[in-house]
Amino acid sequence: QLQASGGGLVQTGGSLRLSCSTSGFTLDYLTLGWFRQAPGKEREGVSSIRKTTGATYYVDPVKGRFTMSRDSAKTTVYLQMNNLKPEDTGVYYCAVSNRALLPIEDDYDYWGKGTLVTVSS
Repeated sequence: QLQASGGGLVQTGGSLRLSCSTSGFTLDYLTLGWFRQAPGKEREGVSSIRKTTGATYYVDPVKGRFTMSRDSAKTTVYLQMNNLKPEDTGVYYCAVSNRALLPIEDDYDYWGKGTLVTVSS
């Protein structure tokens, strides 16, 4: 079971750190991705991290502002979000895949419940 947490309300320019716990997830996976769904919009990929190498990928709108990391046990993956903008508002989900290299939604099989991020202007 995947569990995302850490969402909240923050002002423009603020920061939040999201966490995705995989401690209850017993299957192995290749890549963990973060996704978000803004109100009235489709869900979109944000970033991803390869479990074995730690290699990360970010979509252009968040490059330089968001950073993925993980704990030494590789059971919790973090998404540090800095310089947040109103367009970052949405429900953020973490998901894992056995085949994805990038945060492309259709390639992800197991999803956690989302956590809401609201950035006020």
